[in-house]
Amino acid sequence: MVLNLATSTAVAQQVRLKDLVEFEGVRGNDLVGYGLVVGLDGTGDGLRNAPFTEEIMANILERLGVNVTGEQFRPKNVAAVFVTADLPPFARTGSQIDVTVSAIGDAKSLLGGTLVMTPLNAADGQIYAVAQGPVISGGIAAEGDAARIVQGVPTSGTIPSGARVEREVGFDLSTVTRLRLALRQPDFTTALRIEQAVNRGFGNRVARMLDAGTVELDVASTGATSPAHALSRIESVLVEPERRARVVVDQRSGTIVMGEDVRISRVAVSQGNLTLRIQEEPQAVQPNPFSPGDTVVVPRTEAEITEGLGRGLAEVRGGTTLSQVISGLNALGVAPRDMIDILKSIKAAGALHAELLVM
Repeated sequence: MVLNLATSTAVAQQVRLKDLVEFEGVRGNDLVGYGLVVGLDGTGDGLRNAPFTEEIMANILERLGVNVTGEQFRPKNVAAVFVTADLPPFARTGSQIDVTVSAIGDAKSLLGGTLVMTPLNAADGQIYAVAQGPVISGGIAAEGDAARIVQGVPTSGTIPSGARVEREVGFDLSTVTRLRLALRQPDFTTALRIEQAVNRGFGNRVARMLDAGTVELDVASTGATSPAHALSRIESVLVEPERRARVVVDQRSGTIVMGEDVRISRVAVSQGNLTLRIQEEPQAVQPNPFSPGDTVVVPRTEAEITEGLGRGLAEVRGGTTLSQVISGLNALGVAPRDMIDILKSIKAAGALHAELLVM
């Protein structure tokens, strides 16, 4: 499948500033924890293969006042899991966030399980949230004596609003006097346009481009009562981003996505058709009647290589646009996967003036 995302150059594609940049300091934090899912229907960890599950289960029971020292217990309805979450910016104590639960042992499914109270730590080792609740698994698994079928990923699930924030990140936006806007796609032209658009909005030189990926905002010069008010005024400013000429290729699905700025210099393209055929025709050789010996099977292989006429020779003129390239390759009857090889060859020849990303 070839996706033509070209648009008319007469229509400016403007994007909100909040969709182009990240505001310095306004960011989330990754959280992770190690916990236990209970209540599974015999699909938990095999404790012989996952001894850490037995260890954490014993620790939880001892904290609850149950002494299991020296006891042998091997239930099938528990599973050790990693719990991950994203602590959003300005999350306050008591607010709830979503968590993702993933099995780390040999559990077959987390369907129907409940996550036991699990502390979530950040990179600094401090506990910022505590997760608990029923796991919603997006997959299902069923098996019999001789077959097993799995749909989705039953060993992973989510808990919507499953964690409660217990500690806030120490960041006071009101004390910031200068804010940096970090471009998600660094580009000098886009950064300059952001500077000009913000300055026009305030009628004053409040923004200054530092480099291709950073624009600095002087909060004091905006006249806003706080940095939050200044950000609320600029985040909806419309800016037309500058895009690099890029071709993205997904070899697994055969998908090709090209922007309108892709150009190809004059080059000739020819695609051949090479066929390799191997055929096995074993023959049985028998001894003469009434003579000693056994029947022997003699292998016989026929190998043939045929090179067809291919799809012909096509010439691409210099400065060709995206739509012309697609029309020319489609006229040759080129399949998407064959088109991937052609694009690689054109890039290697130095005729493709775009960044080629192969996934």
